[in-house]
Amino acid sequence: MLPGAPDPPGWRRGRQPGPGLCCPSLLLLLVFPTLLTGSEAQPGGATTEPGLNVYMSVEEVGRLIGLDAELYYVRNDIINHYALSFNLLIPTETSKLHFSWHSKSKVEYKLGFHVDNPIAMETPQTNISMQGDVPRSLSVFRVDLFCSGKMDTEVMLVMQLNVTISPAKNITVLNFKRRKMCYRKIEPEHKPPLSPDRNSTRIHFDPVNVAPTTSTRVFYISVGVCCAVIFLVAIILAVLHLHSMKRVELDDSISDSSSSQGLSQPSTQTTQYLRADTPNNATPVTSYPTLRIEKNDLKSVTLQEAKAKVKDIAISRERVTLKDVLQEGTFGRIFHGILVDDKDPSKEKPVFVKTVKDQASEVQITMMLTESCKLRGLHHRNLLPVGHVCIEDGEKPIVLLPYMNWGNLKLFLRQCKLVEANNPQAISQQDLVHMAIQIACGMSYLARREVIHKDLAARNCVIDESLQVKITDNALSRDLFPMDYHCLGDNENRPVRWMSLESLVNKEFSSAGDVWAFGVTLWELMTLGQTPYVDIDPFEMAAYLKDGYRIAQPINCPDELFAVMACCWALDPEERPKFQQLVQCLTEFHSALGAYV
Repeated sequence: MLPGAPDPPGWRRGRQPGPGLCCPSLLLLLVFPTLLTGSEAQPGGATTEPGLNVYMSVEEVGRLIGLDAELYYVRNDIINHYALSFNLLIPTETSKLHFSWHSKSKVEYKLGFHVDNPIAMETPQTNISMQGDVPRSLSVFRVDLFCSGKMDTEVMLVMQLNVTISPAKNITVLNFKRRKMCYRKIEPEHKPPLSPDRNSTRIHFDPVNVAPTTSTRVFYISVGVCCAVIFLVAIILAVLHLHSMKRVELDDSISDSSSSQGLSQPSTQTTQYLRADTPNNATPVTSYPTLRIEKNDLKSVTLQEAKAKVKDIAISRERVTLKDVLQEGTFGRIFHGILVDDKDPSKEKPVFVKTVKDQASEVQITMMLTESCKLRGLHHRNLLPVGHVCIEDGEKPIVLLPYMNWGNLKLFLRQCKLVEANNPQAISQQDLVHMAIQIACGMSYLARREVIHKDLAARNCVIDESLQVKITDNALSRDLFPMDYHCLGDNENRPVRWMSLESLVNKEFSSAGDVWAFGVTLWELMTLGQTPYVDIDPFEMAAYLKDGYRIAQPINCPDELFAVMACCWALDPEERPKFQQLVQCLTEFHSALGAYV
């Protein structure tokens, strides 16, 4: 069993409440999130198969109240009234709320919002429809809060979620209460010039009360100037002292990491940022060697051109049967489907089915088809290229890929942390290293074929019950994992937290950039699906990386393994290892782990 296994429901070890957060009621609702019985969750005594879950993830709770815990409002159809009754204060700088939810059975929902002061805050918006069915797989929906900037006040917000659990058809009302401070926008003042006769004040000095001599006045002025100079010098010395202390601590951490072939041992928090111990980080480079640049021409491709490129692998839609929805976003869905053999209708095989909803635009459909072909024609045991497509006129295109029983790797890793996970097999550190080796093998094959993935991450890998991992394309990833992508003002969503510095700043992509992303993916494996750089503003990522700061060593991650990650995050692309070297290094480490297990 991997050290650092999940704690009992409702509580996770990690960051402890900071000053002002040790509220008894808050601790009570986090430690005891399911105090009610199933009969209280269903009015009228109706009983259903447990399965509805609505909660805030560890990252969301940490962002809002500074605790490393999941906060459940509904767990397996049991309502946590203590959590619902708590009126949570939203930080001033926060304008987005994220809720995680899923249900094992069919549950209908209807969403609504109430704001007590519409002048100060507009009606919140969400990225899901206001009514529909709760997703069958783990999903995240977002609520956007917009202050009008017309007044300074505290706004009370209630998000009402009505859920109807079939077949009882009993409606359960869930009210999520929030408080947020809204402030008035300060407009620059344009004051007219003062009129001497109206806005100026004439002061009459009595000659008797004037300072007795000029020398006395000069003395007081001199004393004041001396005091100001002394005060200014004291401030400068204090700033220099603090800066030197910080530099000493930083140098100590680097020297300690050099002796252990990695970074210094971090504290229990995984959100620290340390300088990576790589040779070229002592003096950050300001220019990069010439890299192969791939032009992003997805937006210039038309839908008809995209269909023409996949026409040779197109099949009839009648051969495909859609079953359960595995993942769902704003405009995209992934189904578990069945593909009937063309020659023998009695033979069937399971497949992943990627498709879009009716509201998807032509650009989104084109991007799905184009990005699905990223790995087309490549054959490797750790790659999952597209198999077939259906592009019949009048129907939304669908993309078929071979089925992997345990599905998306990122969702699988997060399920390993949950007490109620359906995964009967304990994931060991040796298993995680074996997954990393398989990803490195697949990427080594792509590097030899001069194919640049540009979006390597756990969310773009799949896994089966034998722990075989395969790399997939990034089609629909922006829609299914919206919190992993950010727009830096250029109207293009990118995986900022997984990108190398040269990719962020100069949009230069190469196999060395994929090596950087592999280091972040390895960090995801060792943290069981946590989000890297979760506390860093995406607009500040380039500055953080250029200064040499990196995510800290995960808890229970061996120094040798973290040293591999640190090498992948070298600023100079030429200093990063090749994928073949990573395969060899991780294989040797995996063998060493097996010798002691």
